[in-house]
Amino acid sequence: MPTGVSVSHGGRVFVNFPEWGDEVPATVVELRDGQEVPFPDERWNSPAGDDDATAFVSVQSIVVDPLDRLWVLDTGSPLFRPTRPGGPKLVCVDLERDEVVRVITFPPDVALPTTYLNDVRFDLRRGTAGTAFISDSADQGPNGIIVVDLGSGTSWRRLHEHPSTTALPLQEFRPVVEGRPFLERPEEGPPQPVTMGADGIAISADGHRLYYCPLASRRLWSVAVGALLDRGMDDATVAETVQDEGDRGSGADGLETDDAGRLYATAYEQDAVLRRTPDGDWETLVHDPRLLWPDTLSLAADGHLYVTANQLHRQEKYQGGQDLRRKPYALFRTPVDAGPVLLR
Repeated sequence: MPTGVSVSHGGRVFVNFPEWGDEVPATVVELRDGQEVPFPDERWNSPAGDDDATAFVSVQSIVVDPLDRLWVLDTGSPLFRPTRPGGPKLVCVDLERDEVVRVITFPPDVALPTTYLNDVRFDLRRGTAGTAFISDSADQGPNGIIVVDLGSGTSWRRLHEHPSTTALPLQEFRPVVEGRPFLERPEEGPPQPVTMGADGIAISADGHRLYYCPLASRRLWSVAVGALLDRGMDDATVAETVQDEGDRGSGADGLETDDAGRLYATAYEQDAVLRRTPDGDWETLVHDPRLLWPDTLSLAADGHLYVTANQLHRQEKYQGGQDLRRKPYALFRTPVDAGPVLLR
């Protein structure tokens, strides 16, 4: 099942496949002539264990940054197992040489045993070498935003267990996908609500606001980037900069922004991708019944918005033990009249 997709400034397409139970020959690949080629090589896709800091364990997201480097966000959590130091990491690959040039691991008070690193965005103007912002969408633990100083490799948590990063209870959010409530449906016992928090993440075109949304919610939130970075600011003060950006009209998994000041959100309840204009209005960019659980969005320099569709809701855990997924999974793209946000 593909989750992340990203495209280099020269048009190279990368996709990743987390270890969720299916056979995954490589968790990160490049698409070359229609073939999935392990990237940057097979060794990096052959971990010795869940705590291997020298190989990819289970990758959830890949993002080409404003300097055309590929960053790989490794959950270190195959099958959503508890993380171990060395597994959760952010890895930089030089696309000119196709070589790993940086590995940033996280201390246990940042990447908690329950942490699930979900998606990442960059502002390379902040700090000596730039800053990364990562969503922690933990299903069975506290959610939040992780901030990484790319110069020093130092990282810290923000909005830890804040209501805006946390899944809504079933009484407030009951998603419906393909005409059926989206719930965890164990083979025995009653259905349970989905509890994944901060998932989609995107940065504004001017770099002042960071947008995010819990998976189990229809609301969009933002926080001041300056507050996330200010180590002298306590959590309560950071939280005062959070803004409720309103109802998106659908549950969302992925977010993206463009250089025209617009924000994009997947709409897994409607098989669609929505777009918010600078004045706050929402419009449907694309709707297609083949967009079965649109997951990650990536806006490329070629003017296309790429999106993976992986039928996440058809997995056994949501269907009472039945696997209703139908292969192949899909990667789509659609043209937009804008370019990516490149904060450099």
